[in-house]
Order: sequence, then C-alpha cells, then structure tokens
Amino acid sequence: MGTKSAKRLLKARRRKEARFAADTNHRIAKQIVTEAERTGRGIALENLTGIRDRVRLRRPQRVTLHSWAFHQLGQYIAYKATRAGLALVHVDPAYTSQGCSACGHIAKANRPNQSTFRCTSCGFAEHADVNAARNIAARGVADWAAVSLPNAA
Repeated sequence: MGTKSAKRLLKARRRKEARFAADTNHRIAKQIVTEAERTGRGIALENLTGIRDRVRLRRPQRVTLHSWAFHQLGQYIAYKATRAGLALVHVDPAYTSQGCSACGHIAKANRPNQSTFRCTSCGFAEHADVNAARNIAARGVADWAAVSLPNAA
C-alpha cells in the first residue's frame, strides 16, 4: 500500500535504475561492436529466449540473472552492429558448455565443476566459459557461411 509520496519515490528510483541499466547496456554493446569492427569480424550471440525458465540457480545468482536486461542488450548490439555494417547471428546455445572446442566431443563429464572444462576424449582443458565462447564463435562462423551462400534454387 504505502503513501503517495512513498510511491512517488519508488517510481523515481525505478526510473533511475532503468536509466542506469540502459546506459550500462549501451556501453557494453558499444565495446562489443567496436571490437568486432576493429578485428573485422561479425558478432555471434546466444539465443537466450526462455533462459530464466531453463536455468536453475541459487538465490543470489537468480537475483542477478532475473534483474539483467538480456533482451535490451541484444537489441542494442543488433542496432549498433547493423549501423556499423557488421554481421550478427543468434546461435543455439545447446551443449556449448559441454562440447569440446578442440575435438567436438560432447559429454556431461567434460565439466567436472562449474569453472573447469576437461575433455574426456582428447584431454583438452580450459576455463569452461572460454571453451563455451569458442563453441559459440564456431557456430556463429558456420551460420555466417550459411547466410552468405547464394541461393542455389
């Protein structure tokens, strides 16, 4: 319930937080697009549709996940990439964290813990997030190749 002035204060704080989140997302998007321009590459993003329903996390991580504007960041990256003339693809994130970026072997056992990736097939070891990012990049390159092929029909 609350008083009228309390509601007004909450509304002002909500707007301030939204402005902060939008500014942060703009800065992140600008850095990503600038780096892609500098290296002459495109951008591959995970398709995060429904991530809040799929992911199971502990309470502090849940708060972080549910309060971050994934969609807004994706929109900012998309419009900045289009304006810069860069390729942008959304990649299916399935098994990117369990697949080996060196040999392609996919297994749950490849992830002994949250931060470590160790392939049970070839022995390749790396930080789990770096390995997943390489898998996303590889899928992005494959998708760019498929998009840029001329229509044979």
